[in-house]
Amino acid sequence: MRRDTTDTLGLGEVVSNESLANLLREERKFAPPTELAANANVTAAAYEQAEADRLGFWAEQARRLTWATEPTETLDWSNPPFAKWFADGKLNVAYNCVDRHVEAGNGDRVAIHFEGEPGDSRAITYAELKDEVSRAANALTELGVGKGDRVAVYLPMIPEAAVAMLACARIGATHSVVFGGFSADAIAARIQDADAKVVITADGGYRRGKPSALKPAVDDAVSRIDSVEHVLVVRRTGQDTAWTEGRDVWWHEITGRQSAEHAPEAFEAEQPLFILYTSGTTGKPKGILHTSGGYLTQAAYTHQAVFDLKPESDVYWCTADVGWVTGHSYIVYGPLANGATQVMYEGTPDTPHQGRFWEIVQKYGVTILYTAPTAIRTFMKWGDDIPAKFDLSSLRVLGSVGEPINPEAWMWYRKNIGADKCPIVDTWWQTETGAMMIAPLPGVTETKPGSAQRALPGIGATVVDDEANEVPDGGGGYLVLTEPWPSMLRTIWGDDQRFIDTYWSRFAGKYFAGDGAKKDEDGDIWLLGRVDDVMLVSGHNISTTEVESALVSHPSVAEAAVVGAADETTGQAIVAFVILRGSATASDELVADLRNHVGATLGPIAKPKRVLPVAELPKTRSGKIMRRLLRDVAENRELGDVTTLTDSSVMDLITTQLPSSSSED
Repeated sequence: MRRDTTDTLGLGEVVSNESLANLLREERKFAPPTELAANANVTAAAYEQAEADRLGFWAEQARRLTWATEPTETLDWSNPPFAKWFADGKLNVAYNCVDRHVEAGNGDRVAIHFEGEPGDSRAITYAELKDEVSRAANALTELGVGKGDRVAVYLPMIPEAAVAMLACARIGATHSVVFGGFSADAIAARIQDADAKVVITADGGYRRGKPSALKPAVDDAVSRIDSVEHVLVVRRTGQDTAWTEGRDVWWHEITGRQSAEHAPEAFEAEQPLFILYTSGTTGKPKGILHTSGGYLTQAAYTHQAVFDLKPESDVYWCTADVGWVTGHSYIVYGPLANGATQVMYEGTPDTPHQGRFWEIVQKYGVTILYTAPTAIRTFMKWGDDIPAKFDLSSLRVLGSVGEPINPEAWMWYRKNIGADKCPIVDTWWQTETGAMMIAPLPGVTETKPGSAQRALPGIGATVVDDEANEVPDGGGGYLVLTEPWPSMLRTIWGDDQRFIDTYWSRFAGKYFAGDGAKKDEDGDIWLLGRVDDVMLVSGHNISTTEVESALVSHPSVAEAAVVGAADETTGQAIVAFVILRGSATASDELVADLRNHVGATLGPIAKPKRVLPVAELPKTRSGKIMRRLLRDVAENRELGDVTTLTDSSVMDLITTQLPSSSSED
């Protein structure tokens, strides 16, 4: 058997076995719809333009924004890896997201169609949003918040979350949004690291049909920290709320007495806009710092380009939470900078029934939908008949974000949600990148199920081996970014050295994203998940993503999570946890069939040693599968930290099911 010299990479595609050399060879391709291609915002010429003059290309995108002082310098890369974009320009981010649309005569356009989980709804126009943001900016000023101060935001998915963020941006304060579901410990660590002066929260939000309190966690967190002077509280559920006189302030009371007039001040392009803490880190939180001009330039451009947004006619819906970077860039800043009309939904996709998302698409005539593979796989599990009950004909572009999407989930999304006509844009980017980096263009790209395909115009991305050499088409390795980009993180808050060590030390002069990837024969990029989601089985590196995709391609499987467990014989053994589709039942025959199916699809080396049908998988609140916990289960270890799980009882369920449902040769 030929031994590949780069087999030690720790990545899925770099293997010696011929049957694995083309893991999951995906042959299906889908051309852009003719009408969309004919009227697309961005054509193939953008790639050529950006290649000929990358900085000129980004300078042109920056001109889509409104600047108080036009920048004359595009990029200052004199002190890498610390970038400055449009550094001599000045702008106000909130003015760009709100006021300028009103001034252009679009004040009556709906900015946000809010849909509460209990069924309450409200439409907020750009003119109304301008007034709300201005009042909130005046309220923050009254509380002593000014340029450079940090404000923590811990809110449900309600319009006030966007208003709070924009109000901070309007006065030059830096917001730090904490997902409305994190524990008091997590909130405290983030408030402390950012040294926040004010916290904006709510009494609670609605989740799965009932009020879920938020303020108690804030009270607990703030009791340990000296920096917080005030807690602003939005009344959402009306539940009883503990109150600290002199510190706590009702949002509706303080904003209600403010003027709706507020003159936005222009700030330097490198003014810190927000800190966002990445999940999954241990010890000191890792605060990703984004600034204003470059970030807004790329968030707005990619939103307009990748979704082909037509603000006068589209209704856009991103199902993410505002507490994640997707909510920052593709609910608040990108769409509003572009004058979009969008839907914001508070609750879960199965409240009060499993068709709630499709009911919302039908109700508002949603044309662009951006959601996550974990949601799509859940919808697959619930069955094709649910979306079939609703009129989804308004949809014209579908997006995916959060993790690599299995080809079968991609095809299900296209067929059952997109009526086999909507292009799917599978977007790769990170909290750190600030905006999309690799994605198809819906009017240009011949899309392939499961591939993010190619770097967007103006972005430098490639796949390299251990020695930082670019891999040939057909090869696998590490995904790196080769050029600075406008929305890049500027540092880790308060820790420049950690920023250098974490992202810039592995490959000289290149940003290492921590993800494995392969290039297909056309040079298109396929993401293989985090480098640590890789298994070494008998000397062969196998990606969890590809084994999961093989399992999900079986008609009985809705969702799969795969881990490598220590094995005396093979080094690591592949252990698969699968959720079956509605009609399938667990049996020894099915387990054997699934193992053989993976073996037939990927080659014998990739055949799972054990397949365990389970009712649910452990997921974080952002929908990511916690493979670390599954590895603990597979290796019979005591479970690690479960505090970020949506539902920690899932792990009890899995551990009790374990002994009875495994199979191995």
